[in-house]
Amino acid sequence: MKNSVKLHGIVLAFVVVGEWIGAKQFNLGVGTIALFPMLYVLIWGAIVSWPKFKLMSDKQMKHAATVLGISFMLFVAKLGTMLGPSLPKIFEAGLSLAFQEVGHVIGTIAIGLPIALLLGMKREAIGATFSIDREPNLAIIAEKYGADSPEGRGALGVYVCGTVFGAIYLALLAGFLGSLGILHPISLAMGAGVGSGSMMAAASGALAVTFPNDAEDIALFAAAANLITTILGTYICVFFSLPVTARLYNWLEPKLGRNKLSIDKGGDKS
Repeated sequence: MKNSVKLHGIVLAFVVVGEWIGAKQFNLGVGTIALFPMLYVLIWGAIVSWPKFKLMSDKQMKHAATVLGISFMLFVAKLGTMLGPSLPKIFEAGLSLAFQEVGHVIGTIAIGLPIALLLGMKREAIGATFSIDREPNLAIIAEKYGADSPEGRGALGVYVCGTVFGAIYLALLAGFLGSLGILHPISLAMGAGVGSGSMMAAASGALAVTFPNDAEDIALFAAAANLITTILGTYICVFFSLPVTARLYNWLEPKLGRNKLSIDKGGDKS
């Protein structure tokens, strides 16, 4: 009970201070960075849970993770109530909603794989770049190559980095891209639906600060894109992203990989 009181007290203090600070935008010359209460709380939460500071016990962090899961269910339920009445507007978007899935391929495979090879990654690059590596993607890699394989380690590494830094990174990136005025806010909202609830919430929150008049539509299309990505993304990863990434790795590794090591196919169980 004492630990719960401390945990909820910290959360309450963060929420109150975050709401008191409110949304802020900083001009960087070429664009702006949007800061908002959720982003503050994410950063403060990461600081107080840093093991070296010993401010939070493992038990408290596990408790917080459980509460977070319940909170996201409520958040998703709220988005669902917004999606229902707006289905005609969603259908008007048509193929553009499904087509945003292409961005995942371009971003993670076409850009991420060459960079991973240039940094010296080997078969870990396949698991790290075939998707953004959320829970369904980890299951796909574990089934195909095994959790202890190089591919599995690459996927798990991106999963951990995404869990720790993903929401903060996407919030800053979405706010900055929105401030450039190049892309339509609804397009950016669709891009925010990457298949992760926390990342989608952080990115759409930053876009809502940047485009306050479109805040409702941003939440609506981000939620729809996130739902489509979660459903279609699994099949795309199984039948397209993972096989293509593996083939591209075999082709690019001898050209871009450090030390030009021979391709090790030992991790593939199939």
